[in-house]
Amino acid sequence: MAEVNGSSDAKTIPTDQDPRQDKAQGRELAPETDIPPRQASRSAVGLFPGLEPAPAAPTLTGKPPDFIRQYELVDRIRSYDPEVDEALLDRAYVFAMRAHGDQKRSSGDPYISHPLAVASILTELKLDQETIATALLHDVVEDTPVTIGEITDIFGPVIAELVDGVTKISKRELAPDADGKTENFAKFLLATAKDLRVLIVKLADRLHNMRTLHFVPSTEKRARIARETMDIYAPMAGRIGMQAVKEELEDLSFRYLYPEAFDRITDRLDLLSQRAGPHIVRLATRLRESLAEAGMVAEVYAREKRVYSIWRKMQRKGSTFEELADIYAFRVIVEDGDACYRALGIIHQAFKMIPGEFDDYVSTPKPNGYRSIHTAVLASSEDSEAGTRYEGQRVEIQIRTFEMHEVAERGIAAHWRYKASQNDGGRAGGPEAGKDDPYLWLRGMIETLATEGGKDLLLAQAKLDLYHDQIFPFTPKGRVIPLPTDGTVLDFAYGLHTELGDRCAGAKVNGALRPPRSRLRTGDVVEILTNENAPIPQAWESFVVSAAAKTGLRRRARALNKRDKIILGERVVAAAFAARHLPFSSRAVEGVVAKLGFDQVDALYEAAGEMTLPARQVVEAVYPDLDADTDQHTGEGRLVETGAPLPRRAVSIAGMTPGGAITLGLCCGPLPGQRIIGLRDGENDSITVHTIDCERLADRQEEEWIDLAWSDSLTDTFIVPIVLTVNNKTGALGDIGTLLGRYGADILDINVEKRDVDFTDLCLDISVRDVRHLQSVLTGLRVSDYVVSAEKTESREEGPYDRR
Repeated sequence: MAEVNGSSDAKTIPTDQDPRQDKAQGRELAPETDIPPRQASRSAVGLFPGLEPAPAAPTLTGKPPDFIRQYELVDRIRSYDPEVDEALLDRAYVFAMRAHGDQKRSSGDPYISHPLAVASILTELKLDQETIATALLHDVVEDTPVTIGEITDIFGPVIAELVDGVTKISKRELAPDADGKTENFAKFLLATAKDLRVLIVKLADRLHNMRTLHFVPSTEKRARIARETMDIYAPMAGRIGMQAVKEELEDLSFRYLYPEAFDRITDRLDLLSQRAGPHIVRLATRLRESLAEAGMVAEVYAREKRVYSIWRKMQRKGSTFEELADIYAFRVIVEDGDACYRALGIIHQAFKMIPGEFDDYVSTPKPNGYRSIHTAVLASSEDSEAGTRYEGQRVEIQIRTFEMHEVAERGIAAHWRYKASQNDGGRAGGPEAGKDDPYLWLRGMIETLATEGGKDLLLAQAKLDLYHDQIFPFTPKGRVIPLPTDGTVLDFAYGLHTELGDRCAGAKVNGALRPPRSRLRTGDVVEILTNENAPIPQAWESFVVSAAAKTGLRRRARALNKRDKIILGERVVAAAFAARHLPFSSRAVEGVVAKLGFDQVDALYEAAGEMTLPARQVVEAVYPDLDADTDQHTGEGRLVETGAPLPRRAVSIAGMTPGGAITLGLCCGPLPGQRIIGLRDGENDSITVHTIDCERLADRQEEEWIDLAWSDSLTDTFIVPIVLTVNNKTGALGDIGTLLGRYGADILDINVEKRDVDFTDLCLDISVRDVRHLQSVLTGLRVSDYVVSAEKTESREEGPYDRR
């Protein structure tokens, strides 16, 4: 699972205070005995650790909560928005209070305590008044008789749309084992993509529900909610940069999903904090002194790595608790961007930098807006009096401005302003100039839903994008294209633009030519090379990793396959008309498209090309009253089917008695150019024609053989069954159809005989003039890269046309 913005803090410890006295900072949520031990998250310390010494978090227990009052709510918003509409918030507050009435939560608290808590969380995130009002009202439609129409009438369309969006999400389970999870996830994305404030309210709603999850009596339900939170809501919070919310959701979920691991790591953290406390305080003092001596104005805070973050890193690296070097780290908060780099230089002069542990997210922000400088140093023995345990101790340091810190903790809420305007009709405003667009990921998922249609694929791709760690290669102009780890040149091309991905033939990576499958690293400069006829790389599924590339390549492969099938289908239909001596007309076929159940003629041809629509059905739809008796359409150029009883005039064979009925043998399928023998049927005085090497001749006396010969003036064509074994590659059908057309052999029928992973057997009935023509066709097919083998086979007992 990806750490989206690089911060994995548990809480902030003022470094002039011994961490052993930090119970109020989140080690336990509250001393009340009605909360089970370690039931609360270590992270319940407010959403802005680091700016000020964090106060103890407010708690909701089984006892009546201390409600946030109307004036308190308004005062909180007014502290960051002096133009707040007090009347709007008062109406929402009172309306929610009356709507929920005497409803109770699982804890026994009045239900109104929940929307008030959600609104309180959002005021800490400094959200606008419409979002706060939505928080107060977010459950009234789902849990009371109130309708969206009433919300619209009283609070206007903007708040009504937000409440409706949150309500739709709340009605759908997104847990991996929930019924209909993929359909629900698709609707979840659609609801949040319209206005991201819907997601922000839902995240605050889920955060408070997770803080009080221990009141839910069902163990199974707690686990299901925790899994849904871990898999969907926490990663979504990270995607929009709300790191503090993400981390608290992860820790709370982890407690219920892996309680034993949670307790073990928490116990180790308790022990470590007692031993490391003096060292942390002493190191922070030296950091402050070094910065102050250089004239820097800076605040220094220590932080402790989160429980879930520790467990995840132990799992990912196969490390023990003792081997982790960044359980404790420091944040240095400075005034501006220039000061970040000055502070970095001072720190590297005071401490030994660890090579390879430096990341500059100030000059190259992460896609969710995260900016900070990360470095790691060694704390020498003079920095600690705690013994050899801290000799050469690795310490991580993050350097950022106050604004960067606020964005790191609050994400999108820190740099987006939701102001209704005449231009956007009340929708959330766009990001400020130069900021990353937080809608970008959601737009990509909606595009996947629109182009792919498959919701299972949508959920799989969403999880891929949510959980993958990322790399950050550049375009030649300096634009960062974030990709999942192991991203390739092709992923990069599709990350820039779908059309560029479709035409990608390779790239110059740091000036060197590389193929589309080449993997990229952070810092690579990539210039995409294009070709209008760039092929789809073989086995692309094994190396592309981004959802954008997978979606684009699947769409492109479908388009190519579709084009091949349409071309082949049109050829098959045209041949079916010719076989019955009927004129082929595209206009006539277009007239029966709806009759055959299609919406356009290309779809009909595609079905004929993929063998789901017999071509003869098209003929019969165009000429519904056509007499199917083959005797009615005789004359020169007759199409002769092996095994069918035909009148004497239908085929010209020297040596036949005029008027005698003939049949071409099914066993050998004789063709002009082959020596032929006739065998008389005593019952009906007809003659069956065989090749000279047919095994059936051995069953009759040589005296019964009738020596026959093909007429030199023969104008008929003959139906011959062949079987092709072809590779399962894009373009195979189109290549075969084109090749047969160039040899003048029409496809009269086609069926799939056998299909496996790599090969498919195709059975075709084709028309040929004679045996030499057939051999030329088979030779040409065998040369094709798509064809493994091509052979004439025994005639089928029934051909493509009924023998009536």
